Amino acid sequence: MLMQSLLFVVLVVGGTALISWPLGRYMKWAMDPADPSAGLAGWNTRVMRAVGGPLAAPDQTWKRYLLAMLAFNVVMFLVTYAILALQQHLPLNPDGKGALEGSLIFNTAASFTSNTNLQHYSGEVSLSYLSQLAGLMWLQFVSAATGIAALAALARGLAGRPLGNFFMDVQRASFLVLLPVAFIVAILLVLGGVPMTFEGAVLATTLEGVQQSIARGPVAAFVSIKQLGTNGGGFFGPNSTHPLENPGFWTNILEMFAIIIIPMACVWMFGRIVGRLRHAGVIFAVMLGFIAVKITGAVYFESAPTQAFADLPIERTVGNLEGKELRFGATGGPLWSVLTTSTSNGSVGSMHDSLNPMTGLMPMVGMWLNSTFGGVGVGMINMFLYIVVGVFIAGMMIGRTPEYLGWRVEAREVKLALFALLAHGFFIVGGTAIFAATPWGADTLNNVGPHGFSEILYEFTSASANNGSGFEGLGDNTVPWNIATGIVMLLARFIPIILPLAIVGSLSSKRRSAESSGTLSVESGVFAAMLASTIFVVGALTFFPAATLGPIAEHVMFMN
Repeated sequence: MLMQSLLFVVLVVGGTALISWPLGRYMKWAMDPADPSAGLAGWNTRVMRAVGGPLAAPDQTWKRYLLAMLAFNVVMFLVTYAILALQQHLPLNPDGKGALEGSLIFNTAASFTSNTNLQHYSGEVSLSYLSQLAGLMWLQFVSAATGIAALAALARGLAGRPLGNFFMDVQRASFLVLLPVAFIVAILLVLGGVPMTFEGAVLATTLEGVQQSIARGPVAAFVSIKQLGTNGGGFFGPNSTHPLENPGFWTNILEMFAIIIIPMACVWMFGRIVGRLRHAGVIFAVMLGFIAVKITGAVYFESAPTQAFADLPIERTVGNLEGKELRFGATGGPLWSVLTTSTSNGSVGSMHDSLNPMTGLMPMVGMWLNSTFGGVGVGMINMFLYIVVGVFIAGMMIGRTPEYLGWRVEAREVKLALFALLAHGFFIVGGTAIFAATPWGADTLNNVGPHGFSEILYEFTSASANNGSGFEGLGDNTVPWNIATGIVMLLARFIPIILPLAIVGSLSSKRRSAESSGTLSVESGVFAAMLASTIFVVGALTFFPAATLGPIAEHVMFMN
């Protein structure tokens, strides 16, 4: 059993890591071609400038790049809000879906605009096909493209070049990266049994003679980009535990592969743009090390039977099978939970609320750190924040001016990086404290004690990490939950993009110096250890107290 679990993990994580190398090379060509005026790259550039018009022509300063990104995202939010608010009057609604409640519309539009896809509704129950495709699936492309564009701009700035043009970058990310890869994955999903139709729900007669309405729709297209764009929103309420979203073993492998492939490739794209592939390799190794620790912890802690089955014959089975897809066993669920929260994906292959307490801590840790591959584009941007802090600390320890890729890291850059990192923690622990102490949260719980606290903690963690998964033992479709998490998702999405680009703008205003023998090498094991230590210390200091009140307390009470 142990060997089977190990081979399964190696197949998914190791195989994806290998394929991420050529994809990263392709993404560098797509987002930052060496000669954007020649060959196929030149043809792409001319077409996209023609589509984008005058807005897509000039290079932008970091401030103009940010303003363009924010304006584009405001339009995304408003268009989706309008579609959701008017879906009962719009076409592609064969099942006659009605109007949504106002705070739920705000939450959903904020969720998908911010690449979070936190869902306080069931898709097949609440939304029309037009809302699913023209509203939410469209956002799954362009919100993911926004993250890739921001990373490409940040990397160009660190390489000492102009940041580029946001409208060109978002087109490149959408049409040259996300769309072709999503098309391939969607075809494979259809071959694996995932439905792709515009017909309405089908009526089926059970063996007992009862008629049952089975929802269906253009599921394969939706699932493909939900995984690849680290979006995670489910076409169906049960998400990827639903047999029409995830019919079998090979679709399960494919969807886990899709969750982490582009975040992994983003690291290699970053390394190629800044011209430091060995540096990218060190970052990749640190990220892979953290994800390996979390997977090991999740699989180990989930090997113990759940207390919900105590004294029942099923308790003697291998591992905790409560809330699991039995088709995928006791390893598939914990592995998926780590992958989906190490990125900002948030789709689920098992019910996280049913995980053993310390297993449930592993997904939280992934979202607290928010940089072990992370979301498409923004995961590497979050890692850049840790790099800035780590380089500054290392420079102070050895008594030299801290430098990163030839840029002097000073107090201004460190303050901006720390503000972004601390804002993430503030949204989580602040929101959790308010809702745990008021009826807004306490009255929506299905559990009491440490597990109930964990449900509130997980919800704000998911919103702040732009993840979208949930423990789901929580009645979260209320006005307070919808408004609070909607605001957190928007702030937590854009603060970690705005401030890193501001850091790059600040660095670019300085004179770049050549690296010397006294400069901390960013391609060494010392740098890897320093970076890993920075991530661990910042995460532990910020979140360990909350962890002791939730999953750790529950483990001590019930699992010993």
